[in-house]
Amino acid sequence: MKDFTLAEIAKACNGEYVGDESLKNTKITSVERDSRQVKNGSLFLAIKGERVDGHDFIEKCFAQGAVCALCEKAPENATKPCIVVPSTLDAVKKIGRAYREKFDIPVIGISGSVGKTSTKEMLYAVLSQKFKTHKTQGNLNNELGVPLTLLSMPEDTEAAVIEMGISDFGEMTRLSEMVQPTICVLTIIGECHLENLGDRDGVLKAKTEMFKNARENADFILNGDDDKLSTVKTVNGKKPVFFGLDAKNDFYAKNIKNSGDGKVLATLCFDNNNIDVEIPAIGTYMVTNALAAAAAGKLLGLTDEEIANGVASYKTVGSRANVINTGKIKIIDDCYNANPTSVRASLDTLSNLDGRKVAILGDMKELGSEELKLHFDTGVYAKSKGIGTVITVGELAKELAKGADGKAFDTIEDAKPEILKTIKSGDVVLVKASHSMQFENIVEFLKQNF
Repeated sequence: MKDFTLAEIAKACNGEYVGDESLKNTKITSVERDSRQVKNGSLFLAIKGERVDGHDFIEKCFAQGAVCALCEKAPENATKPCIVVPSTLDAVKKIGRAYREKFDIPVIGISGSVGKTSTKEMLYAVLSQKFKTHKTQGNLNNELGVPLTLLSMPEDTEAAVIEMGISDFGEMTRLSEMVQPTICVLTIIGECHLENLGDRDGVLKAKTEMFKNARENADFILNGDDDKLSTVKTVNGKKPVFFGLDAKNDFYAKNIKNSGDGKVLATLCFDNNNIDVEIPAIGTYMVTNALAAAAAGKLLGLTDEEIANGVASYKTVGSRANVINTGKIKIIDDCYNANPTSVRASLDTLSNLDGRKVAILGDMKELGSEELKLHFDTGVYAKSKGIGTVITVGELAKELAKGADGKAFDTIEDAKPEILKTIKSGDVVLVKASHSMQFENIVEFLKQNF
């Protein structure tokens, strides 16, 4: 990482430096919250968790090579320096912001109700054709994950793609204060976290908090097919760049075709220019992701060839529209998370694939007072897309089953006999629910039995 001394860190978070004054100019080599990851030169974050208190591991981390601990209480007679703060979690945000300010590079901040991670990966694939690019790993997109992502930027980073996930008002403000994006990308304003945000207008308000902390002369790339985002005419005095499948957008697509072998073909269109691309993933929404990446690529000076090569190098991450071909059936493992907007998108993808279509769906959480109606309406949508076989798990998903004329079960174990009886060779099976439903167990069950 770039030079970052203990003195700078203490100043950034208004912390009290406790220890040998002669070590204040010691440079850290990494920031770690997990004592098992600590190495020579690390700054260890002592965080109080529900089950484990990081403060209990400070001396162990010193023995492993940590040069300092950021903590709320220093151990008695600590063997190495500590930076003491009222809240380690609040302090690491300030430290993350200070480290980000050491970089004068393109930083793409990305958010939205659906498609954050897949768009982030597409942006990374495209920008990596020209720049040494840093990206958010896994689900490190919250108020601890974002500063950790920033603090893990190597010294030679030339561009960064930072995912920001929120569930309440004010969170995006705090995240974007750290990220200070030079390009803001918003995917979709959907029905998620409605317990806190109320409705889609609330989601729009919360997501667009990002704009207030964008760098001067930042660019804004928005999904013009989204009825909420398309109403944004100017941001900080600048006209947004719109992307989407509709030809009204600055970046749009035509000739979209599912190849049948887990790829999507399309022509990306902009500025009287056409780029033919091959996306190694399923789902028409992946074309939308490619358009967002093409828009960012063009703003940053990439050639058409670099954009096409980047799109072709995209890789699916985890349980996000990951296609598993068992030899007997195709499983669309999309069980990382779910809300009505993302489930409808997955049902669209399922409906476009060859084979008998089966959807195994579960509860969608954090939908507020309209949760039952939203589940029922999602079931109706499944039926309208020709998904003839719907199996649901969970109390809320019983409403989804009603809307889809499907079969509902209380637990995964209860559903297994029906799954065994229903699935046939040649089927395409979508598996999707909120993460807490643990639908990865259904994916494993399908792989073992088919």
